[in-house]
Order: sequence, then C-alpha cells, then structure tokens
Amino acid sequence: MGLVGDAVATVGGLITGVLNFFTDFFLTPPLNATLMFLEEAELKTLKGEIKTFKAKTLWQKSGAVVMAVRRPG
Repeated sequence: MGLVGDAVATVGGLITGVLNFFTDFFLTPPLNATLMFLEEAELKTLKGEIKTFKAKTLWQKSGAVVMAVRRPG
C-alpha cells in the first residue's frame, strides 16, 4: 500500500508542478511601490486610540523600515 501511496503522491506533485509552470506565463509581474506612493499611504493605529496619519511621518525625523503588503480584495 505504501508503494501505491508514493506513486499517487508523485503523480499529484508532477501535475501540480506542470500546472503551476504554465500558470506563471499568464500572471503579470508585481509592481514595485514608489517612495511617493508609500509616503501618501494612510496608516491606522491598531491599539489604544485610533489615529490615522500619513506614512511619511514615520521617517521625517529619523529612519524607518517599511514593509508594504497589499491584501487582495
């Protein structure tokens, strides 16, 4: 039974790999965020009083590490 399970897993992995390979041809590459776009992004605090501010205030007085993640939808 182990040999059959290994064969099914191998074939399933092969099919998945082939489909993923061909799907990549139809996807557009992701765009890099520009500094101007990041500066104008509105941020909200998660804890305490809810505040909204522009992202550029994070690095106006000192440096900051920024990671931009866009959720689909």
